[in-house]
Amino acid sequence: MSSALAGLSDGSVIGYPVLFGGVLLGSIVPVVPTGAVVGAAAAFAMTADALNLPLVLVVATLAAWTGDVVTFAVCRFGGPHAVGWVARGQHAERLEEVRDQFRRHGWQIIVIGRLLPAGRIPVLLAAGALSYPWRRLLPASLLAAFLWALAYVSLGVISGGVFDSPLTAVLIATALVLLAGAVLNLVTSRRRRVPTGKASEPDSCRPA
Repeated sequence: MSSALAGLSDGSVIGYPVLFGGVLLGSIVPVVPTGAVVGAAAAFAMTADALNLPLVLVVATLAAWTGDVVTFAVCRFGGPHAVGWVARGQHAERLEEVRDQFRRHGWQIIVIGRLLPAGRIPVLLAAGALSYPWRRLLPASLLAAFLWALAYVSLGVISGGVFDSPLTAVLIATALVLLAGAVLNLVTSRRRRVPTGKASEPDSCRPA
């Protein structure tokens, strides 16, 4: 009985399943800030012995990869209702833009879409609509998931290397991840507005 309680008190028994489940759930149903989960786990691994940092990276990568594969399968083989559920909240113009980019660049867009805020779902929708082959999607999405996990693990490492308290490191890592996501969202939204502003310039130069 005491050995069982000791096992439950070990952070690794709970930590890795929570990390995998949180990232997987957030990759399929975007209700969990997956980057914050990974950053917090990495910060905890830096300040406590319960989690192993390389294993955190591996678990986060596999969870993100599994979520992307499941989402792609739904987009490719699911019916209109399933695809519409994945595409909820997405703008038709944005989806068409990503689809055109996907035709030209293929697997590079899969990697970039994973790293950019709100870029993953449009890319997977485009891949499913264009029946992108599995033999290309699986390695590309695995690379994308690894780079994504590495980025957020690095934020957690920075926090864990500065603060000795696991709780403080986790909170700071979560704040850093959310701040990085907000900055990237702001930059991405500003870049999307640039073509619209440029397109309106010729109208202002027309003679009266």
